[in-house]
Amino acid sequence: MRKYKSVEIIESQLEDLVRTGSEMIEEGLKYIDHQKIPGKDQMDVLFVDSGNSMVAAELNIVEDDNMLLKGLDYYNYVATNIEALSRIYNNDGIDPNNAIRLLLIAPSFSQTLTNRCRWIDTNISLYTYKFIKFDGSDEVIPIFSETSIPTSPKPTPRDIYAFKDILGYITNQEIKGILASLLSDLPNWGKDTILIEPVKYAISVKMGAKVFMQLSLRRDSFIVETHSAEGKWTGYPVNSRGDLEMLLALMKSNMENRLK
Repeated sequence: MRKYKSVEIIESQLEDLVRTGSEMIEEGLKYIDHQKIPGKDQMDVLFVDSGNSMVAAELNIVEDDNMLLKGLDYYNYVATNIEALSRIYNNDGIDPNNAIRLLLIAPSFSQTLTNRCRWIDTNISLYTYKFIKFDGSDEVIPIFSETSIPTSPKPTPRDIYAFKDILGYITNQEIKGILASLLSDLPNWGKDTILIEPVKYAISVKMGAKVFMQLSLRRDSFIVETHSAEGKWTGYPVNSRGDLEMLLALMKSNMENRLK
């Protein structure tokens, strides 16, 4: 195995590495431009994702709870000017009718910030990063990891969506097939009725009136949110069929526990 070391970067390097490595953040994510909004001192970046939605991104080289508020300011700017921005960047395939996403990128996020995100009715993604260099090379390689935003095991009422609409949010066809297979198999897990209810960017799974699992959707993956073996409500990313198979025993155990 090649040896490597972590390296520190400055703001301009972060923006450049995010621009050139957007596909490493999320499959199909494309960098459009960077902007400085009057009165803000952090980097504002525009992306378009694989579903043709505009993504307002806020970057920071340190952990900062104020990043969420500054990101929402930029989100507001993009949402207010979405029609004009889609015309300015008319070669980038932006659909101004799609909901805008907010993306925060920083070396780490506090529990306070992630807890606040759970109560905001906006599609927010949190990505941490680190940068490495292999021995004998000057190339800086970014590594991005999504931080799961906690949700309540008893989700608050939200708009109900059709399955074709909710599954349509995923643009990775392999992942869409894995999720569709799981949904078709869920009713066979037990003799009692399992309620599968699509909501905004997620699918709630209940046994009777008790939620034992939620499936939160991403463009290129989905997250199984359920109780860990220690009883903590936890998000587990699914990027392959193998990831899902490793979770099946835990998911079925939590289903059975909901009946007790």
